[in-house]
Amino acid sequence: MLILTRKSGESITIGDDVKIQVIEIKGKQVRIGIEAPRNYVIHREEVYIRIQEENKRAAEKSPVSLKNLRDLLARGR
Repeated sequence: MLILTRKSGESITIGDDVKIQVIEIKGKQVRIGIEAPRNYVIHREEVYIRIQEENKRAAEKSPVSLKNLRDLLARGR
């Protein structure tokens, strides 16, 4: 892990297209701003972990067969 020290208003750059800036420091909280291309998916870690857990649970469920899907769609008409 790379550890950097930054003051409010200072930033770091990752590659050519990601910039992370320290916006504000209040006590134990740090507000950061992230500039990145729109195709980058950025989540807080706790949200990312929940997404991964939900994806894992969804993958463990048995897939819907095409026959069952056809039956479900026919009922919706």
